[in-house]
Amino acid sequence: MARIYTRAGDQGETTLIGGGRVAKADRRVDLYGGLDELNSALGLAIAAARRDAGALVEPPARALLGRLPQLLDDLAALQPQLFELGAVLADPDRSAALARDGFPACADAARGMEAVIDRLEADLPPLRQFILPGGGQAAATFHLARVICRRVERQAVAARLAGVVYPVETLAWLNRLGDLLFVAARWIGRALGTPEIGWRQAWPPQPPEPRP
Repeated sequence: MARIYTRAGDQGETTLIGGGRVAKADRRVDLYGGLDELNSALGLAIAAARRDAGALVEPPARALLGRLPQLLDDLAALQPQLFELGAVLADPDRSAALARDGFPACADAARGMEAVIDRLEADLPPLRQFILPGGGQAAATFHLARVICRRVERQAVAARLAGVVYPVETLAWLNRLGDLLFVAARWIGRALGTPEIGWRQAWPPQPPEPRP
């Protein structure tokens, strides 16, 4: 196996698929690097949910908990898609070809996430207020993955505005993934018995309530 270090990037440049050399701050590199970060955050969230589910002695929501392994498997199946999308974006020629000809597999995957979202939302109470990231470590890690996903989506838009060519279906896929991670955070918190934290106005600061 080749050594992990090559010294080829020591001057702040990297090589794209196809051989082009660009700065590591290049919009394209920033975008597929964001996908790598998102993939890592998703892996962390899945691992946290598996660990917390295995540590439960008295499952608070047995029916939901029985379906948790399938959900986590569905989410883990998104990790190769993230990796492969990063490979597309790291290849300017392939990105341009898919932008020209369409990327139906990406669009189909976005629709597949919609089906998972609908299934999860059927188990959840209606959302009547904003919620804060938290509600147990597993739910919190899914919220972290969600906000990273939203940032990568913004990076994708910024790259497109800067002239980086890639298939437009990428934007819908990222948008739907952010939606899925939000609903998954709520669902997993409910399955594990960790309550959501509702937002209450905190500005301007309110005086502390008197204690008896």
